[in-house]
Amino acid sequence: MTALDILMPRPMLPIVQEQLDKAFTVHRLYEADDPETFLAEVGDKIRGVALTGCGVDADFLKNVPNAEIVASFGVGYDHVKTDDCLAANVVVTNTPDVLTDEVADTAIALMLMAVRELGQAETWLRDGNWTGKGAYPLTPATLRGRTLGVFGLGRIGKAIAKRAEAFGMTIHYHGRHQQDGIDYPYHASLKDLAAACDTLMVVAPGGEETKHAVNAEVLKALGADGFLINIGRGTVVDEDALIDALESGTILGAGLDVFEHEPKVPEKLTQLPRVTLLPHVGSASQATRNAMGQLVVDNLKSWFETGKAVTPVPEMR
Repeated sequence: MTALDILMPRPMLPIVQEQLDKAFTVHRLYEADDPETFLAEVGDKIRGVALTGCGVDADFLKNVPNAEIVASFGVGYDHVKTDDCLAANVVVTNTPDVLTDEVADTAIALMLMAVRELGQAETWLRDGNWTGKGAYPLTPATLRGRTLGVFGLGRIGKAIAKRAEAFGMTIHYHGRHQQDGIDYPYHASLKDLAAACDTLMVVAPGGEETKHAVNAEVLKALGADGFLINIGRGTVVDEDALIDALESGTILGAGLDVFEHEPKVPEKLTQLPRVTLLPHVGSASQATRNAMGQLVVDNLKSWFETGKAVTPVPEMR
């Protein structure tokens, strides 16, 4: 297998780099002084791409005309144009399942932090206000009696819903279609879901289909006691509309782990008092990221050994 050439556009975890170096000839695009010249020299030899942190489209694929597989790190793959890959007969894989529990845990933690203002309370203590000004103010919101609306009831959405049930929350959901075997109430539109709940959990993937799906109309339906929690993709939320809703009291608060233009976060969001912000750490434990990296390796090895990928994205099945 050492004769097979793999392209690595950006650095990856040591667990990925070390194993791929043993199994393939790895060409590191990020080390090239002139990427265009580099691709012109090695592009025809490339049979696979180990991908993280960059996109793949028809123009990219023209540089690697003999590529057979793009093994993408992460469960989301909206940065990979699957239609272009299908047209070029390139299979696309991602790294689902192994990060489900980690992201679901983070989602619940983020929801608790946002509703009970736990991050702000910690800052209050660290800044010496507990001794100087007294106890942190009582929070206007509680998790008790809340209804959680899950936008995107896939693997992670279901894991979040299961955890939320343990907190006594009532669960509703919205997605592209109603799912068989799911007892949670289904809402045919995101606006209807928002109107039926007071905590909206976004777990939907990115892409044009979901861009700014959470808009001013949806936030208005969520209501004055509402919280928006986004653990999915930043592009799903219209950040300007969210800022307006928070400033005007249209909703009560928000917890965000993802943003539209990462790592840039709108300054107004960082200044609003009832907003909890995390730097896209949903799956960011060493164990989970290593498991994701291992799937990248396993997909590449399996493809060239058996002609089948371990976790092809749905469009490829």
